[in-house]
Amino acid sequence: MNERSPQAVPPASSSTGPSVAPPGSPSTAPPGSSPAAMSAPPVAPRAAEAASGAFVVRPGLWALAFLRVLLRMTWIEIKLLIREPVTLVFSFAFPVLVLVLLGGIFGGQRMDSGAYAGLKMMNWYVPSYIGLVVASIGTVSLPVHLSTYRERGVLRRFRASGVSEWVLLGSQFLVGVCTCLLGALFVSVLGIFAYGVVAPVSIGGVAVAFVVAVFAFSAIGVLIASLAPTARAAQGIGLLIWFIMMFISGTSAPLDQLPHWMVTLARALPLYHVVISLVDPWNGHGSNPLQLTIVAGIGLATTLLATGLFQWE
Repeated sequence: MNERSPQAVPPASSSTGPSVAPPGSPSTAPPGSSPAAMSAPPVAPRAAEAASGAFVVRPGLWALAFLRVLLRMTWIEIKLLIREPVTLVFSFAFPVLVLVLLGGIFGGQRMDSGAYAGLKMMNWYVPSYIGLVVASIGTVSLPVHLSTYRERGVLRRFRASGVSEWVLLGSQFLVGVCTCLLGALFVSVLGIFAYGVVAPVSIGGVAVAFVVAVFAFSAIGVLIASLAPTARAAQGIGLLIWFIMMFISGTSAPLDQLPHWMVTLARALPLYHVVISLVDPWNGHGSNPLQLTIVAGIGLATTLLATGLFQWE
């Protein structure tokens, strides 16, 4: 008998050949992929965005870039202002001249009625004239400056170079703080050493009122520049507003000597509230939250209106 030979067993796969994993195994590569792609680590989402060309913006980096551009723009504006200081002659010289005249007239007198009865009149006029300097820069210097920029095409070039509206307006506010601070120091030193005015009792309260006032009048200046078609028109509008505020807001005649209707009209103007918010902490009456809130509200509302109406050309 022929003995049945054992059934042949298929040879084992060579170690050099490709290994076949069962379907559904995690190591199974998708069709068309290479083994190198299988072994590559997963790519992070942010790196994938960068590799695909997407621009990733981080809030911290954006804020840092904005601040850098804002400070650079402010420094450029300050250098331009130093080269042409004649634009500030009116804003500084006229309030100081009027303060000297008032000091010669009311130097030793005191208020005899009203909420500030007994207060030395120069102790009222010096802080109020700090507010007048702020108002002059906000209603005269700033509108003329921005309107001249528009007429000469400077604003158009700013916009073409990528300068945002907030950078432009923010730089004008910072320049306004610097110039108003210079005028305020000059008025304060003149009043203290020439007329014996008391130093501010609450420096912090005066500083807060000063910054809020600069904010409000900077916004007013931008609004005037937005509405005025030319620099000459902006100057005329600003001077008209400034002189009206000067005569009825407590920086000319004392408020208790003005007719009632004038005081009522003055309450509708920002300088009236700025003056009281500066006078109170200067003379030890503490900060005036109501007046500060009114001035800040005027500044906020005017800022929103000015940014909506602002024209680059």
